[in-house]
Amino acid sequence: MLGFRWNGLEVDRLEEHLNKGMDRIPEFRDVGIKKIICGPITHTPDDNFFAGPAPGLKNFWMLCAASVGIAQGGGAGKYLAQWITYGDADINMLEFEPRRYLSWVNKNYAIEKCKDQYRRMYVTALPNESIEVGRPIKKTPIYKKLKDLGAIYLDSYGWEKPCWFAKPGMREQYSFKRSNAFTYVQKECENIQNNVGILDLSTFAKYEISGDDSETFLNRLCANTIPKKDESIILTHMLNEKGRIQSELTITRLPNNLFYVLSSTASEIRDLDWFNHHLNKDEKIKIKNITQDYGVLVIVGPKSRTTLSQLTSENLNNNNFPWLKGKEILINKIPVRALRINYMGELGWELHHPIKYMESLYDTICEVGKKENIINFGTYAVNSMRMEKAYRGWGSELTGEISLVEAGMDRFFNLNKKNNFIGSKILKEKLQSGVDIKIVYLEVDAVDADARGNEPVYYKNQIIGVVTSGSYGFRVKKSLAFAYVKSDLATVGTELDIEIQGKKRRATILTSPVYDPKNKKLVA
Repeated sequence: MLGFRWNGLEVDRLEEHLNKGMDRIPEFRDVGIKKIICGPITHTPDDNFFAGPAPGLKNFWMLCAASVGIAQGGGAGKYLAQWITYGDADINMLEFEPRRYLSWVNKNYAIEKCKDQYRRMYVTALPNESIEVGRPIKKTPIYKKLKDLGAIYLDSYGWEKPCWFAKPGMREQYSFKRSNAFTYVQKECENIQNNVGILDLSTFAKYEISGDDSETFLNRLCANTIPKKDESIILTHMLNEKGRIQSELTITRLPNNLFYVLSSTASEIRDLDWFNHHLNKDEKIKIKNITQDYGVLVIVGPKSRTTLSQLTSENLNNNNFPWLKGKEILINKIPVRALRINYMGELGWELHHPIKYMESLYDTICEVGKKENIINFGTYAVNSMRMEKAYRGWGSELTGEISLVEAGMDRFFNLNKKNNFIGSKILKEKLQSGVDIKIVYLEVDAVDADARGNEPVYYKNQIIGVVTSGSYGFRVKKSLAFAYVKSDLATVGTELDIEIQGKKRRATILTSPVYDPKNKKLVA
């Protein structure tokens, strides 16, 4: 039996608890305390241990920083061994990835966050709860400006990401039910639907991949076909050898064999490693991480074209700048990679630009947008609108536990046209043999609390699945959710229930997005 010693031997303080432990496990009493080990308990900023690859290295693995290592050791060792041996674990290991911290955390952040996590170790965190300790670390040039305008920020991979905009001095009252942010997010969504909104979305991971072999390289890694025409945009996914989803990418082909690649915030180093580790020695490719170099402003809504047209000589009409097109243009003399794509399902552009010009670009857009009723909005509104469009989310619907087949992402690969990418063999097998679970898109009869993720899904009082994410859709006035359920029950007409806050709520399977199912607004 082992013990921990901090400042001298103080067994008397622990005697009552040791006796109870020995009563529970009598063998401990017989063995006795043989050795006292003096050492600190390790904590990470989010209190999840490290299990997975070290950043920048190939086949170098970490399993450390566990605050309750004896309890976690067996499972952690099992799943890391699976990952090392077979290329993936049976469960989603994203929460334990060492690369979620090891590229950007400084000493002060680590110490302050770890002390705070020690205090909160047994406290149930509330949804979206934002802890200010150790922050901010990564800010964009308009961080203070947005904060002064009421931005409520969330810490995401060290970035300060605006969630919603409140009145001065107001804070979110965190709750498992709808919080006081609800009506403010509603106004953001409604204004975007009717006018125009602007969002700081600079937290994207961003890469430039170039060289003579860049197209071949990306086609080998990605399920979707890499476009051959300049200025084309695709959404695609990288899979591992087991056919599971490694990452989701947006790729824009620019002139001279240059590909502008976007990924999720927390995947920055993870995806960079994946690119580098899958390079062949004879391939002529250059991979550059430009995440910190570029800012991103999203301008979206039916009046976005009117607003931007006042600032650029580029023709923004459909005949010159259609949906899924990316162009390098000037906006008020600022060089911008304008991508006609967004996550909200409205007419709009993502404006990627050298981050040093961000404040000037933001101010200019807001000034001309005043007469179009432009507003700031945050990621709460984004989540609401993407649910209305039935867009799957990375880290919720799309994880390393499943493939594109279970996720219903069939339109993003075509094995008849392309079948030699990483993971393609497994996709073919799944299409032929079928899968155990399938994704369903649901309308939920919620009252004052919406599904968020991890709620059980019932069929005839039997648990047959789990919710991955959910939100209230303000444009359609419906509560919506995604879930994975048994494949034979993933059909229209199946009566399902979701348990939300201890009460079962009826969930109806939907066959198409509840908002603009034909994408008329996107392509307007």
